[in-house]
Amino acid sequence: MNTRELQDRIIELKKEKDICILAHAYQSHDIWEVADYVGDSYGLSVEAAKAPQQTVIMAGVRFMADTVKILSPDKKVILANEMAGCVMADQMNRDMVLEMQKENPGYATVAYINTTSELKTAVDVVVTSSSAVKILKNMPEKDILFIPDCNLGGWVEKQLPEKNFKFFMGGCPTHMSITTEDVRVAKEKHPEAKILVHPECRMEITELADYVGSTTGIMKYAEESDAKEFIIGTESSIVQHLQFKCPDKKFYLLSDRCVCNNMKITTLYDIYNAVLGEGDEEISLSDEFIREAKRPIDRMIELGK
Repeated sequence: MNTRELQDRIIELKKEKDICILAHAYQSHDIWEVADYVGDSYGLSVEAAKAPQQTVIMAGVRFMADTVKILSPDKKVILANEMAGCVMADQMNRDMVLEMQKENPGYATVAYINTTSELKTAVDVVVTSSSAVKILKNMPEKDILFIPDCNLGGWVEKQLPEKNFKFFMGGCPTHMSITTEDVRVAKEKHPEAKILVHPECRMEITELADYVGSTTGIMKYAEESDAKEFIIGTESSIVQHLQFKCPDKKFYLLSDRCVCNNMKITTLYDIYNAVLGEGDEEISLSDEFIREAKRPIDRMIELGK
């Protein structure tokens, strides 16, 4: 089968078997085209919970599939490729969080959603890159342990000087690989282009950008802007997606290192095998585990109303 034939077969099978397909924004465009919903990790989980289908396939990484299961415990959740993990999510475990809390009594623990479900059972609230500033601003606590991404945390800290932050020095290797030299070279090649970057980038990069925001925020900014050229400082797939959405505009990747290998693991054939029922991994979490991991997500929803 060619790509179009494979896509048509996937769409046919998902309708026949009443399956919902979720695709993270960093997936390739051929996967986007067969998905029911495309977005960030939390947004996909919300859509999955609202969807009428009882079987959900996640084209993303493991913590995203876990989050879907946490918010939709009665649904069958399948991770399209069982090898798709997240380097940042694996940087810190629950025991490390407990130790950090022990060393900093009285601090509220805020975890980026890009963490394992086990870690979430030990924290007070979860945030996304798009909601972090609003959530923390609404928190009554002034002393904050922000984990694991110190770059996102530092970006939030800059906007909330009334809070006291302590960080775990983790982060996303893909976004952390971007350098000021990359910015200089890109701007030299495309002097009229706006620079749009993710807050997972280091502070010296975000300070040089015209816009800093989540993946969906970057795409919205580019779509609505009157500018015609953009330098994109996040995962490379976003350049492709924006080219499809805005054919009258030009998009350039900030660095050739802006590639998430874990996201690239999942293929259209993985989706095909999953809808066939031949792959890959069904997510299984205990009721107690789901209850504890959901608690900080519920607080995020409460604080972000």
